[in-house]
Amino acid sequence: MFFRLPVVRFFNRVINRATVTVALVLLQIGWLLWAFFSLTAGKVWVNAGLNVLSLFITLYLVRKDENSDYKIIWLVLIGMMPLLGGALYLAFGNKAPAKRMRQRMQAVERQHTADLAQQPGQTDALDPASRGLSRYISEYGPYPAWKNSTAKYYPCGEAMYPDLLADLEKAERFIFLEFFIVRTGKMWKGVEDILVRKAAQGVDVRLIYDDFGSLLGLPSDFVVKMERAHIRCIPFNPVVPLVSLVMNHRDHRKIVVVDGNTAYTGGINLADEYINEEERFGYWKDAALRTEGAAVWNFTVMFLDHWNAFRPSEEDYAPFMPQAKSLPAQSDGVIQPYGDSPLDEEALAETVYLNIINQAQRYVYIYTPYFAVGETMLEALKAAAKRGVDVRLVLPGIPDKKLIFRLTRSYYVPLLRAGVRIYEFTPGFLHAKCYVSDDRAAVVGSINMDYRSLFLHFECGALLLYNSQVIALRDDVLRTLPECREVQLADCRTSLAGTLLDSVLRLLSPLM
Repeated sequence: MFFRLPVVRFFNRVINRATVTVALVLLQIGWLLWAFFSLTAGKVWVNAGLNVLSLFITLYLVRKDENSDYKIIWLVLIGMMPLLGGALYLAFGNKAPAKRMRQRMQAVERQHTADLAQQPGQTDALDPASRGLSRYISEYGPYPAWKNSTAKYYPCGEAMYPDLLADLEKAERFIFLEFFIVRTGKMWKGVEDILVRKAAQGVDVRLIYDDFGSLLGLPSDFVVKMERAHIRCIPFNPVVPLVSLVMNHRDHRKIVVVDGNTAYTGGINLADEYINEEERFGYWKDAALRTEGAAVWNFTVMFLDHWNAFRPSEEDYAPFMPQAKSLPAQSDGVIQPYGDSPLDEEALAETVYLNIINQAQRYVYIYTPYFAVGETMLEALKAAAKRGVDVRLVLPGIPDKKLIFRLTRSYYVPLLRAGVRIYEFTPGFLHAKCYVSDDRAAVVGSINMDYRSLFLHFECGALLLYNSQVIALRDDVLRTLPECREVQLADCRTSLAGTLLDSVLRLLSPLM
């Protein structure tokens, strides 16, 4: 690695981890290209070979069955910069994880597909549109829909945290945790103390954390410390600079499962800014969802599939099923937790979002910290607004990543002209990832509206249909809007240089 870790720490305070990685890899690729061309300058056969390589990558992209917007951006990059564009695609664009990782994960998922079979009668009370969306997730996820479940929506991390600690304290059989970021501090200390105590009591405690996401937040002996406390631990996709470029595929999910009866998901990681114990970009607004009952099973299987792909522990998941005595007596609509991954060509998360937008009749309110989408999503939002749907995007007012914030703003003009209303959360950074529509459907999860979340990362969310927390999320948005600045078309004037920068950022958006 060309830079020492203290320098990386410095850059991390200025720009995000993903940008640091892109910069380091680009620098290394550039250095190698410079050395290569220095040694081979003037050799016609080298240029011919490079053009043939670019042609093969282009043909591969054309025939590949995946999102056309994603393919087009890479085709343009390769056309403009044949060698560099092809190298960037091989390093960052190919959605498939490394072969060994893919094979292990897919083998476990196939082995447990039957555990996620849709049970009859769960969606009978839904309207046809909702039933169709639910059916799509259950068949192509596959993640079943469930009655006999309840949910609780949290409008911020500090509201969720006490309930999370209380549920961890109640654990009798097992605790599963899976997070993109774990960072030492007050929030993690509160969780860790309970995990250590529960593990000592014989509770099965397991933790999966993303190695890249947590790279700068944990001590080097973290895994050893956890294992000594009988907390089994997996750092997902460990970072090995210069040896592997599969850092592109991260575990961005946020999952807590307690005894198979209670689960948490949303945008909240285990770090102090998520409960506003540390101020980084003003007030940190996030969202989470607590689920009880039958629907927790989906999260349990998601976690166990990841776990057993890398640390095989059990083939039978039955002991981890929700206990019948814990199932709610009455159902609160339908809850359908689901995951999305780059292991297949099914853009599940994006399709769920598109279905909600396309089915909306009255309104669609969206929380998202990052907005970098293709034409399909852009046109869906514009078309909904043009047919009279009240479409509102709520975005950060203080960004954590300035280049991505600039990229997000490059979409404002076409959206505003179509009638979409855009709000920036002025007190600080909005990190929530939520959809709510027509008092009927909502999604709370880890899924951003950018290329990385929609195509490259492992993600999760929960679809709520006719659940009381759909209204709770709607009301949270309505309470948040007065704290925001509504963007007007007149606010979006930019210079020629700014327009050119926006175009370049759009072109490079898959790398951000």
